[in-house]
Amino acid sequence: MTRSIAVAAVQLRAHGRSDFAAAAQTALAAVRRCSHADVVVLPEATFPAYVLGDAPLDEAAITDAIARLREIARSTKTVIVVGAAARDGVETRNSAFVIDADGSLAGRADKLFLWHFDRHWFSRGDRLTPVQTSVATLGVMICADGRLPTVARTLVDRGAELLVMPTAWVTSGRDSAALENVQADLLGRVRAYENRVPFVAANKCGSELGMVAYCGKSQIVDSRGEIVALASQGRPESLHASVELRGKRPVRVATEPRVPRAIHADRPVRIAITYDDLPADIDRRLEMLDDEFVISPHEDERFASLDRAIPAVFVDDARVLDPAGLVPYRRAGYWLICWTADVGPPWAERIARARALELRIHVVVFDRAQRRAFAVDPDGTIVAGTFGDYRIATFAFDPHKSMQTAVAPGTDIVEGLDWVAKVGERDRAAAT
Repeated sequence: MTRSIAVAAVQLRAHGRSDFAAAAQTALAAVRRCSHADVVVLPEATFPAYVLGDAPLDEAAITDAIARLREIARSTKTVIVVGAAARDGVETRNSAFVIDADGSLAGRADKLFLWHFDRHWFSRGDRLTPVQTSVATLGVMICADGRLPTVARTLVDRGAELLVMPTAWVTSGRDSAALENVQADLLGRVRAYENRVPFVAANKCGSELGMVAYCGKSQIVDSRGEIVALASQGRPESLHASVELRGKRPVRVATEPRVPRAIHADRPVRIAITYDDLPADIDRRLEMLDDEFVISPHEDERFASLDRAIPAVFVDDARVLDPAGLVPYRRAGYWLICWTADVGPPWAERIARARALELRIHVVVFDRAQRRAFAVDPDGTIVAGTFGDYRIATFAFDPHKSMQTAVAPGTDIVEGLDWVAKVGERDRAAAT
């Protein structure tokens, strides 16, 4: 059954811990202005700040700020999700507090996949369950959790109707006119599309301590993966939209472990790709291009030859559209995924880029809608593709790129996937 709710994402200007008192007042005022929304989301570590450093937390000040949000929730009948540091025994968690419309605390989610330096003061979360509120069941993720496809998948499979993300999407500032972050620019839409639920992310803008820059781009995405509201990259603002909670089941496949494979290529090799049948003189052409292998969806024998050197597999839409569908292959040592795609543009490219970068694998797509082949490297970059009468493209497969599973200092994709699997299994066992 489809129903509609009003959501808001509050984009705030970044602040340091010394400015917490004033910043808290700004955040509270912004939430009051969203009183017509059913669900309001604020950024990661709104209280007290993202960069904690070594100074002890003022837990009383954080508790007071959350108490004032609870008063607002009660008076406006609004569900509020806010990022805050939380003491958990002797550990500090990067948390999101979910306040129900009656002002009660509905639940808390802790960041599972710590990013770079935040591991210096935060301990990773050890729970992965949706939070039930009077408005909807929320799948709460915090920032880098969105880079692991199995986090959102697990939350949705356990009943989440809406994905919400208090976040602190950082940017390198490589292009100041277009601040980049792969989650803001790609993965937010993919998480909604593959799980068939809306997605709301509230980010910061500006910089913290002059050394951590944020890209803004808070967003509201519908269950089709289309952005319905997008904030600027440089100014505080609040987004408002209505989203439909459809209850439509997403694509899921069996994810049993695969037999481990060993890779024999220890150096970059050049691979040709084509959507078409191979021409009679393909070997001469490969020699001219310095290519060692060629992949076509119509040539099983040549694919088998490639697979002996580089563990590779052909998969269909169902396998790729399931956020966890390729994870067993990654764990088993497959570094090249060949996808015969019926999805068509633009989602064939978006999903291929997402799978490549989130799993650190190479992906080759044979797009039936466009009769085109293209290759994506583990950075999520399309590195080669056919078009028009250019029917055989070439790319360099570099095994060392897939070996580099650290996406930031101290932040490893494979380790993160393993941790999410462990937490999920423990939660399942506790529920039975």
